Amino acid sequence: MMEDKKLIDEFITSLRVEKGLSDNTIQAYRRDLAKLMVCAHKLQKALITLDRNDLIEAISDLKDNGSSDATISRYVSTIRGFYKYMTVEKLLKQDPTAYLESRKTWQTLPKFLTPQEVDSILEQPDTGTDAGKRDRAMLEVLYATGLRVSELITLKLRDIDWEMGALTCFGKGSKERRVPLGRSAVGHLKAYLPIRIRLLGDQNSDLLFVDKGGRRISRHKFWRSIKDYGRQAGVDYVTPHLLRHSFATALLSNGADLRSVQMMLGHSDISTTQIYTHVTDEHLKKAYRKFHPRS
Repeated sequence: MMEDKKLIDEFITSLRVEKGLSDNTIQAYRRDLAKLMVCAHKLQKALITLDRNDLIEAISDLKDNGSSDATISRYVSTIRGFYKYMTVEKLLKQDPTAYLESRKTWQTLPKFLTPQEVDSILEQPDTGTDAGKRDRAMLEVLYATGLRVSELITLKLRDIDWEMGALTCFGKGSKERRVPLGRSAVGHLKAYLPIRIRLLGDQNSDLLFVDKGGRRISRHKFWRSIKDYGRQAGVDYVTPHLLRHSFATALLSNGADLRSVQMMLGHSDISTTQIYTHVTDEHLKKAYRKFHPRS
């Protein structure tokens, strides 16, 4: 962490000296890099070791939490400047932001998976192994609830209401929300419970999902697992956020009301949820153009 702070301080100093930026602008840069540092530490990485996929995940986090296009644009600009500085200073051989998308990309509609693609991904974990059975349960819960990956890996065993088929999670700002689970997710969770006991061994943990020896599953490890399962299913670049987007799109496409989806996603502002209505609108327009005789 000290090395990360030192790098940020050196970058900020270069901005002051070379660009003569105002104090407000400097502070905005510092806040953006503080957010990036938090993401890096969640991934158990240093800033200098983050790659393009890590940066995309960090930017997606910001978008998923309801930040405006202007805020995201500034964040991307800060990240670009920071890594360009490290490249110029020869601290890095290759700039991981070289192929980051432009601001226009962050204003486009969220991508989502078809139900067939989701089914294929969910079937990839090898349920003949303990890790595979656990991963299948995690994927089922993720798609059934639209949880953020940080919410999923911090779920406690007591957060599951087995009788009602629902879970309670704590999202941004420790806001509590309750989300239905569905029969499939509950079934896979129940099948996982004996596995959880084996994974714990002689350790104690209140976490629902654990690694061998009762260790907490890192966000980065689960992100990599989803990416691998997507590749096995023939689906390019699958992330936890993509499953979250697919959850919301599936609900709205099948008639769920916007307010209910907002509550399940844990969005503080319904305008953040409304982006999915544009996705379903586009989907309906394509279907209309394809199948209506007078389209």
